[in-house]
Amino acid sequence: MNELNDEMLPDFEFSINPEAPLFVISVVSEMVQIPIWTLRKLDEYGIIKAERKGKKTRCYSKIQIKKLYHIHYLMNVKKVNISGIKHIFEIEYRKEGENG
Repeated sequence: MNELNDEMLPDFEFSINPEAPLFVISVVSEMVQIPIWTLRKLDEYGIIKAERKGKKTRCYSKIQIKKLYHIHYLMNVKKVNISGIKHIFEIEYRKEGENG
């Protein structure tokens, strides 16, 4: 019996819409090293709003994951708490609005 290996698979590339919420919370938690309970709090505070699939499953986009890496840095390196992160993001959002 032949086993499937990489050489047997076609070489192809595909693009993913960076705004498409494709990544479930457990995968995102592992990727960005932020506990699931913290991701839920960030959602609750409106900092990173996950899209719901069905009734409960939270899903994140590539753009949101990029922001979560920034949040991880703020929390773990700069020791900013969730309220502080919300304040920082509000200031950044206002600056973006002023600049166009």
